[in-house]
Amino acid sequence: MLEELKTFIAVVEEKSFTKAAEKVNLSQPSVSVHIKHLESYFNTLLITRSMKPKKIMITESGHLLYKRSKQLLSLLDTTKEELHHINSSFKGHLKIGATSTIGEYLLPSFLADFCNHYQDINIEVSIGNTAEITSKMKTLQLDVALVEGVLSIPSFKQKCFFEDQLVLIAPSSYLFNEELLASHLLHKQRWLTREHGSGLREALDAFLVAHQIIPKSKLVLSSNYAIKEAVKNGLGIAMIPKSMIKQLGSLTTIQVLQLNTSYKIAFSSLLPKDLPTSPITDLFLESFVQYINTEYKHIIRNS
Repeated sequence: MLEELKTFIAVVEEKSFTKAAEKVNLSQPSVSVHIKHLESYFNTLLITRSMKPKKIMITESGHLLYKRSKQLLSLLDTTKEELHHINSSFKGHLKIGATSTIGEYLLPSFLADFCNHYQDINIEVSIGNTAEITSKMKTLQLDVALVEGVLSIPSFKQKCFFEDQLVLIAPSSYLFNEELLASHLLHKQRWLTREHGSGLREALDAFLVAHQIIPKSKLVLSSNYAIKEAVKNGLGIAMIPKSMIKQLGSLTTIQVLQLNTSYKIAFSSLLPKDLPTSPITDLFLESFVQYINTEYKHIIRNS
């Protein structure tokens, strides 16, 4: 709703759908959709168009909504500033454990903004596979853990915050297409995989068993980056979370293929079950989950 109100404000101020689209960096059809959503939500006509000459006219309801929208955005800006002053009081140390996909591909961009907002919080991030991170969590070396894969550990409070689709990556030279993914050709490939104890390894093994795929061979690598580089250099094929794709860089040497059946990997947070969490830990988790739900909502929506 907030983005739609911003679009409506731009249309009123620019007196043009085309100019408003440029201002808010949307296509003109998207601007029209935003306006229709608002008219449907408020059950009123906001804008009328005349064909000759081609111009738009704001209705009485539209003028009222424009006024209230400006007030609302101003209030939000003020509230954001006030919250910033409150948030600046957060001080302390936070130890985060994260598995490779989360620690290497999801956390960095989030922490750039989080650390800018909370400059008095010292953060230490440990990256490892699921088994390594859960082991550190058991010995209370971490305040919070972010892991992938299926877990059931009674000593932890576990909450799934994201389900990522798994996709196949292969060298661009491989003659794959969507129909071949369910065929016998997958039996004849060298599969690149993580080590035992990794959530991604667990997901791949389950996939191979479920589809009765027997790899020609396996190449075990200890990081997602190594898997990406190995695929890039033609060593074989691999299964990775969809959230990694935009971090792959140029796709001229790698092709990304959807699996014929929807296959997902769960990302979860772990906290000590019988210990209270600090306000900093709560702040971090709430902020991170909100970030994931915003930045990766296209994956969530298509899951």
